[in-house]
Amino acid sequence: MTVYGTNIPIEILFRNKIVNNLVHLVTTIYRLFFIKLEKFNMSGIGYLPRWVVLTIDMVIVSISGLFTYFLLEGSGAHYINKSSFILASFIYLTIHLLFFRVFEIYSGIVRHSSMIDVLKIFLAQFFCFLVLMAINSILVLKTHEKLYLTAGLLINNLFTGVSLFSYRIIIKHIFINYIGVRKRRDMSNAIIVGTNSNAISMANALNADNPRKFRIVGFLDKSDKSSSKKILNQPIFSIKDDFETIARQRNAHAIIISDESISQKDKEEILEKSLKAELEVYKVSMISNWNNQKEVSSSIKKYKIEDLLERSPIVMNNGSLSDDLQGKSIMVTGAAGSIGSEIVRQVLKFKPGKLIMVDQAETPMNSLSLEVNELNEVSEIITIIADVRNKDLLRNVFSQFQPDMVYHAAAYKHVPMMEHNPAQAIFTNVMGTKNLADLSAEFGVKKFVMVSTDKAVNPSNVMGASKRIAEKYVQSLQANVLKNGQSNTRFITTRFGNVLGSNGSVVPLFTKQIEMGGPITITHPDIIRYFMTIPEACQLVLEAGTMGKGGEVFIFDMGKPVKIIDLAKKMIKLAGLTPDKDVKIEFTGLRPGEKLYEELLNDTSVTLPTYHEKITIFQDSVEGFSDLNRNIHELINLSNSYNSFEIVRKMKSIIPEFKSMNSTFQKIDELVLQKAS
Repeated sequence: MTVYGTNIPIEILFRNKIVNNLVHLVTTIYRLFFIKLEKFNMSGIGYLPRWVVLTIDMVIVSISGLFTYFLLEGSGAHYINKSSFILASFIYLTIHLLFFRVFEIYSGIVRHSSMIDVLKIFLAQFFCFLVLMAINSILVLKTHEKLYLTAGLLINNLFTGVSLFSYRIIIKHIFINYIGVRKRRDMSNAIIVGTNSNAISMANALNADNPRKFRIVGFLDKSDKSSSKKILNQPIFSIKDDFETIARQRNAHAIIISDESISQKDKEEILEKSLKAELEVYKVSMISNWNNQKEVSSSIKKYKIEDLLERSPIVMNNGSLSDDLQGKSIMVTGAAGSIGSEIVRQVLKFKPGKLIMVDQAETPMNSLSLEVNELNEVSEIITIIADVRNKDLLRNVFSQFQPDMVYHAAAYKHVPMMEHNPAQAIFTNVMGTKNLADLSAEFGVKKFVMVSTDKAVNPSNVMGASKRIAEKYVQSLQANVLKNGQSNTRFITTRFGNVLGSNGSVVPLFTKQIEMGGPITITHPDIIRYFMTIPEACQLVLEAGTMGKGGEVFIFDMGKPVKIIDLAKKMIKLAGLTPDKDVKIEFTGLRPGEKLYEELLNDTSVTLPTYHEKITIFQDSVEGFSDLNRNIHELINLSNSYNSFEIVRKMKSIIPEFKSMNSTFQKIDELVLQKAS
């Protein structure tokens, strides 16, 4: 047997030093390679082992080589001489095996093949071609003959590369459209909102997900200019189109909002149309890497009712906040509550020197303490189990930790509960606030920020009236300490409406009722409320505390009022159910002290703008400290008798605009009217 194109026997060529070294190299590569390959384990296999993928790749390389050989033989050219076929085949397969190992083209999951895999295949084939050409060149120098036909190497290289990538695409297509579908029969047909690169990344991630949760059946664009085009072979529709028609045409069950550039107005329109078309709505949470398919697919969450209130991000004066908080001693009362705990999280971002968390609820405080210690980097965390009604204990806390700022969020806030327990409303909401405010002035706290409520405006219940009395005391105390030069403490009040997701909010209640299959209970079909999210409310509390000069009542922009029945219906639809069919809505009647609507200002109120568009200042006449302080002392002493009617009667004398609604205390208002007439 002789080498193609020469008269040199192959036995002599094998003794050649170059060939001997090449054989030694190949043997070493084989030994090292197969030692590192994993053993095939059929139990619980999710993906093909790498050695199986490698075997398939090498079979394709072999078939490509044979195809090239017979193709050229049929045309009269000789790719490899038959006499050197074994040696040429051995070198050909070995070189491919070597570069498949170098570029690890077998390590990717076949059904998740991407452009990175294309690049790896291209590089592997390119270097295989270069090395085989180099071998040809060396043999030409030594023997004046080639081992391979150059044109044959080019044809083979092209055919091999195309075949390697094609079989990956075929497997990916089969898995996405057949195998994956069988594995996940409860997939939802979904339409993605957006046509940018992020939307495409989202579609690719969902198609590659295992098990698949969604089958992408279309895209939505903000304009109708792309209606004749397709993405990933799926049609593009316009947001302006009728969603019911689109859903019926594409058999869609879900909408995924992936385009972050869509305005809040467009989001609300999409949501309304989607709910009308009985489509489930999903959004994409924050994604750091759109190329990470696992992160992208796991970021899809069901649209929540809180997302309806998304407004433009709050711009905070971080410089001023940092001056007030960084390195300082900060106290938060009611720290374990929904508002207090979020204030704690927000304050912690500014790295206070000490963070003093005060609350009487042991278990929630323990949970908050564990959470805060995980988030904390430099601050000293102090957890105090204390009741704001205990002034002696609070004095000890102030004396020991010397707070620079106090955020007072501790309060009883459930309207019906306080209507039945007015003494407790006075002890916590009035006396507790008074204790903290007095101690803040005594210990020279820089700022005291009180969290109030819209229910303090023209109060119709005990809870709202107790918060209004607390507001009046804080304002009056500010005027008194300034007048007498007793303290430099600045007393600031913040007032806002209902907070979605807070303890006692209708949202957790409705969520629980929906999970139980209903009914959802609403007090009145016409009842409306203002809502904002917990983080938004707490950010504005911090901002108001920073801008406050003392004595102000800051009012937050709550947006548009929301009809509670509309809120309930949207929550039912977001859960994929139908109102009054899957989940009934029942009306139970207004609760004691409850209004049909809340107010942020009374009819005679005057407001002033601030540098923050979402915060205004409520201007109010300040009551003389001496008389108010005496009346509050009398109210607290009266509360020790637990005579509810006398307590409320005293509250009404302090707050003349307090008119009870849907309550037994309406009798007091009637008696006042009778005397006046």
